Amino acid sequence: MSALVVIPARFASVRFPGKPLALIAGKPMIQHVYEGASRAKGVEAVLVATDDARIQQAVEAFGGQAVMTSPSARSGTDRVAEVARAHRSDVVINVQGDEPLIQPDMISPLVAFLTAHVAVPMASLMTPLRNAADLANPNVVKVIVDVDGYALYFSRAAIPYERASTSALRRFKHLGIYGYQRHFLLQFPSLEPTPLEQAEQLEQLRALERGYRIKLLETARDSIGVDTPADVKTVEAMLHNAAARG
Repeated sequence: MSALVVIPARFASVRFPGKPLALIAGKPMIQHVYEGASRAKGVEAVLVATDDARIQQAVEAFGGQAVMTSPSARSGTDRVAEVARAHRSDVVINVQGDEPLIQPDMISPLVAFLTAHVAVPMASLMTPLRNAADLANPNVVKVIVDVDGYALYFSRAAIPYERASTSALRRFKHLGIYGYQRHFLLQFPSLEPTPLEQAEQLEQLRALERGYRIKLLETARDSIGVDTPADVKTVEAMLHNAAARG
């Protein structure tokens, strides 16, 4: 089986226009994402899916591959599905274009799992929730899973509600990296949005509400998405600290 990584990247952003081209430690953000994804094992190709020629030109300038997609795509997932239709890879990994801290060992486990479990339509990552501020932050998505690691629910709220304290309770942050069996990804855009998805503004809830299983793999790594110009400084500091540690 083969795997394709697609990185959706759009220029328009209410809070941060031109975000994929923002310089982080001297490189466009999209280049950090592309280079991290390109080092993952089991991946045959990495493509940036965009509707803006400026992003395409920037990707090609650093030696990457970009595909122009329809400007009418409703979401990044729709953009990834559009690219996947033209490729025969069995597994498709959607890496968000605003995740410059992505590491190859965050992608390879998704590829390996979906390759070995063809009946599972979708998989993603979770990491232990490390501080109370993240628990209360609606921009940090939380996930709870069953005993086998399959998602029960995703929320921007602090879930689960802890009526009784227990040492067995572990809380997880969802990392927005998705792996799909190709056939399910191609079907997903045709599924109508669901009430919980619309209430939480979390697209993955569409799969859960329609009865599809999502496997969550645990990772010790964390990541932050760049949503505002202020986040650039935070990421640069993290990259500098990582380089200093060797």
